[in-house]
Amino acid sequence: MNSPSLEPITLTGHAQKEAWQNKVLPPVEQIGTEVWSIPVPFPGNPMRYTLSYLLLGDGDAVLIDPGWDTDAGLDHLTAGLRQAGLGLTDLTGIVATHFHPDHLGMAARLRMASGAWVALGDQEVRRRTASDDHDLVLRIDREELTLWGVPADRLAEVAMDLPGLIHLHNLADPDLRLTDGALVPAKGLDLRVVHTPGHSPGHICLVDEPRGLIFSGDHVLPRISPHIALDLPGPANPLAEYYASLELIAFEDEMEVCPAHEYRFTGMQRRVAQLLEHNRQRSVEVLQVLEDHRPATIWDIAQHLTWSRGWKSLQAFSLRLAVSETASHIAYLRAQGHDIDVPVTDPRPAVR
Repeated sequence: MNSPSLEPITLTGHAQKEAWQNKVLPPVEQIGTEVWSIPVPFPGNPMRYTLSYLLLGDGDAVLIDPGWDTDAGLDHLTAGLRQAGLGLTDLTGIVATHFHPDHLGMAARLRMASGAWVALGDQEVRRRTASDDHDLVLRIDREELTLWGVPADRLAEVAMDLPGLIHLHNLADPDLRLTDGALVPAKGLDLRVVHTPGHSPGHICLVDEPRGLIFSGDHVLPRISPHIALDLPGPANPLAEYYASLELIAFEDEMEVCPAHEYRFTGMQRRVAQLLEHNRQRSVEVLQVLEDHRPATIWDIAQHLTWSRGWKSLQAFSLRLAVSETASHIAYLRAQGHDIDVPVTDPRPAVR
């Protein structure tokens, strides 16, 4: 039996859950008064789609997390807007919960088509893509991965490549920066910004109290634990920031949570308890690996940890995520006072 703090969440997005299980796109849904959920394909990724949310106000129409930029994605988004009685030119605002291409990707194209403003949290930064020296950025990325123990014959597989870097570099810069506690500037909407770092340094959630909705981006998902990476340059202890912002968003348990992936649910407090427990147990596992195997690098630690499909199944970007997640746990444990002699950060100045 589950303890009270780890009770299961309550499913509300039944059609979304069925579509997830059947590995198809979920339907466009009206989920509240003047609120629509529109799936946008996320090609080549196990998450398969981003759930974009359209909120209609008093003459304003705001889209949250417009999704990955493809022609097919634009077609799906346009069709969803049409079901809500709108066209692309009716959009007045676009909010991305964070600077990842499956959330912000379509923003530049939509801004050009509609004239809508684009907004991000005021703490979200480009990090690597702030530099125009792509060769330098790619070299430092490889140096970081080498420091973490990624073998030379796996570097090309795990490291960032030029097309990927250029893709990130071309993502839209925001017109507006949203501060913690501010309201999204749209008539007829009461959408409050909550700064929730962890998955990215400036991730935000959006709370619509009148409608009883929380748009959680990637901060809180119903089934998986969001990836918390140590990225250089970036926050020194992203896992600690994630814990703090999880506690901040778990202010009640009855509002419907609208995540950017998977499906809707209620039970934010219950889900936060699960996520905190999962990550704390992962840190315990890391400490056990350190004791049992005396690993010399982050890579050595990661290959002894439990992964859902096994370490050997991890390839390319998934492998990169596994290594950077392991590094974030080491950074957290060091900050907690554990003496861990495994290199995590390069003492040289980082690229800004």
